[in-house]
Amino acid sequence: MIYPRRSVVNRAGRRLLWSGGVLGDLTSDQMVTYDRGMDEVFKALADPTRRSLLDELFRRDGQTLSALEQRLPMTRFGVMKHLKVLEQAGLVVTRKRGREKLHFLNPVPIRLVHDRWVSKYSEPWAATLSELKRDIEETLMEKVFEIYIKTTPERLWQALTDGETRGKYTFGACVASDWTPGSGYVASSPNAPGPLMEGENLEVDPPRRLVQSFTALWGEDVKNEGTSRVTYEIEAVGSSCRLSVTHDQLRAGANEQLYGGWPMILSTLKTLLETGESLDTPGSLLYAGARGT
Repeated sequence: MIYPRRSVVNRAGRRLLWSGGVLGDLTSDQMVTYDRGMDEVFKALADPTRRSLLDELFRRDGQTLSALEQRLPMTRFGVMKHLKVLEQAGLVVTRKRGREKLHFLNPVPIRLVHDRWVSKYSEPWAATLSELKRDIEETLMEKVFEIYIKTTPERLWQALTDGETRGKYTFGACVASDWTPGSGYVASSPNAPGPLMEGENLEVDPPRRLVQSFTALWGEDVKNEGTSRVTYEIEAVGSSCRLSVTHDQLRAGANEQLYGGWPMILSTLKTLLETGESLDTPGSLLYAGARGT
């Protein structure tokens, strides 16, 4: 999870600061501070049991505590403690589904580590850390992402619904729509041979909630995947906002291109709103071309 730029004191009385920018030199060496520092991410990843839990969610996302407990040689209480550490680090997010509480892997903090120290050396298409394996017994799958951005709900909503601004953090693809319930939208770029994606605005509740159907058009391999759904939820938290993105109604085993770019999109959006700068990683500029976005 990505956190707002503030200086805080942890439980041990130690002030947490992270200087040099969220993504290193990509944020112009501005000082960026976090409610919970990057130390928590590395602390969470340092334990082999917690890495095993992430592996399980990597293999099959959206599992209950009971399901995860069966896969580890420890008590239910022990699994709960490890999941709490992962949630505090933002590596796991939870969603209620009826009586069940489902756990989802949130790769955004790992994406931040990648962008800060690895992206300079990565291949142009290294937008995700590795290939995900899917449980083919499930009919549909769901991916959940969360990020904290130091901005207002109104400014964040504008960034989501302004076509030119969208192009600065969605691989250079601008979105055209009148943003009313039931209206359509189309994402395109002058540097692409045709529309990149399209869909319908199912719910429009500014500045809190936007629900869209999503049909990818940028390649024959993704056109065959059909329509899925993306839900944006904005919640004010102090002087910052929590943006939750849920991409669901995905076919089990769906092409990873449909959802694999969300960590890069969200980290670029955070950088843009907090610093005014855009990322210059190859993937983020995929369709930007001469537009310089």
